[in-house]
Parts: sequence; C-alpha cells; structure tokens
Amino acid sequence: MKLKEIIPAFIEYKSAFVKRSTISAYSLLLQNHVLPFFGELEEFEEDLVQDYVLKKSKNGLSNKTISDTLIVLKMVLKFGSKRKLYNNIDYGDIVYPLEQKKGGFETLSIAQTNLLINHTKKNFTFRNLGILLCISTGIRIGEVCALQWKDFDLEKGIVTVNKTIQRIYIVQEGKRKTELIIDDPKTANSNRQIPLSPDLLFLIKPLMKIVSSENFILTNEEKPTEPRTYRAYYHSYMRKLDLPIMKFHGLRHTFATRCINAGVDIKTTSVMLGHSNITTTLNLYSHPDLAQKKTAIGKMFKSLK
Repeated sequence: MKLKEIIPAFIEYKSAFVKRSTISAYSLLLQNHVLPFFGELEEFEEDLVQDYVLKKSKNGLSNKTISDTLIVLKMVLKFGSKRKLYNNIDYGDIVYPLEQKKGGFETLSIAQTNLLINHTKKNFTFRNLGILLCISTGIRIGEVCALQWKDFDLEKGIVTVNKTIQRIYIVQEGKRKTELIIDDPKTANSNRQIPLSPDLLFLIKPLMKIVSSENFILTNEEKPTEPRTYRAYYHSYMRKLDLPIMKFHGLRHTFATRCINAGVDIKTTSVMLGHSNITTTLNLYSHPDLAQKKTAIGKMFKSLK
C-alpha cells in the first residue's frame, strides 16, 4: 500500500486514544509535510528521510517542526508495519542542520509591567480583567478564554485552571475545516490552582455578587471569546498604552520572570505555570539577566576585600 492509503486508518485508530486537538496536530503535520513528500511511496528508504530533513530545513522549517513531523511519520509506519501494510524503519540517526540561535523571549520590564497593571485596574472591562489575570498568574491565552466565574474561589483566594479553548483544524477527505472546542488543558499538570493577588481579589469580589457563575469572564456571557479574537484585542490594547507589541505569551513569560527575579523557588513557579516538569521551567527561566550577573560580580569582589 502507499503511505497515503494508510494514514486515514492511522488517524481513525488514534482518535480513540488521544485528544481531538492532538489528532488535529497529527493531521496538519501529515497533510502539510508528510503526504507531499512521502504519500505516494510503497517502500521506505532512510536516505529519503535525511533528504527530506535537509530540504525542509533549507526552506525555513524549524528543526522542532521537522522532528515532530518525523515522530508522527514513524507512528504511521509502525502502525502500518504491525498490520503488515508497510515496512517499518528506524531513522534515529537522522542529522539535523545547525539552526541560527534565536533571541530570548520577550518580557515587559518592571516599569512596563506596573504601567500595564495600573492602567488595567483603573480602566476596568471584562476583557481587560483577562489581561490582568494573565500577567498576575501566568495562565495561557486559551486558559483565560475558557475561565468562568465559577472557577474563582474567593474564600481560598484562588482561581482554578481546568480547561482551555482552542480552534482546531479538521482534515476530512483532503479538505480542511476548523472548529472551536473547549478541552482539558495542555498537560495533566496544567490542571492547577493559582493564588490571586489582593488587587485581583479586590476587583473580583464585587463582581461575584452580580455575575452568573456559568458565564465566561472575558464576555460575561454564556458564549466565550476565542483566542485569536482576544489576541487581536490585546495587541490593540498594548498599542494604545505605547507598550511593546510582543506576543500574548509574553505576559506569561513576564509573570515567570518576575517570580524568578523576586526569589520564588523554581518548583513553585513551575507548578503555578502548569509545566509538565520542573526541567521545562529551568530551561526557560533559570538564566540570570544582566542585572543579576552584575550583582553576582559585585558580591564576588566584595568578598575579596
């Protein structure tokens, strides 16, 4: 059989075991990258995989995306091999070209963070409350879009994150369509409880007396807003305040960076961010900035005197 004939059976089989968003990701990788290159093949050569990696890298695809694609491809081949439909191969020795090192992620400075927080508190809207929540708790854009008033516990002073909203692509008979879904968070660790600051509690307490617990906080309606719509609002809001037009995820990076610089331990920061393991947090945020390096040098020379 040709590889393209096995993929629909693979997708149908996997659909029983993984989230719809995961199936969507598999389908997109297969549709965009695997089928055009390997779809017509009935036999597989490891050299062809290496050629694929080099060509995709030359065309600007990141090593991360290429690696993810090969993981899904190997899953399809293993599926076909077990059912005597295709020969399985091991291409663990594939070499990836060196990528140009990218700059670090964007964050707001302390002054910019305070400007954003103070302006948002003074100019309350439900959508602005979402921005304040994100920079104060580090939650993701899909998570804040999925938040409902019932997720706040004012007695404990916490917000519970247990769902996310995302628009997924569905590939059916070679045609794409999209669907907005509410699903479990990104990982099991993303189900979490995060303490709210006194400022947030002060804003939210009066609202809880008049809102419906089932309403979504960004709209205060039963219907939520989706991430791409909220992302567009965020960009216009940042532009209005003359703040850097960084990615929405920069609010999460800013929260994490402020926690680390304030001396919050890595484990606690990792749990609040909902990372799958502490290594992710260490790799992202444990690198000292210039101010911390200068402090370290000052301490070192002070100890010599």
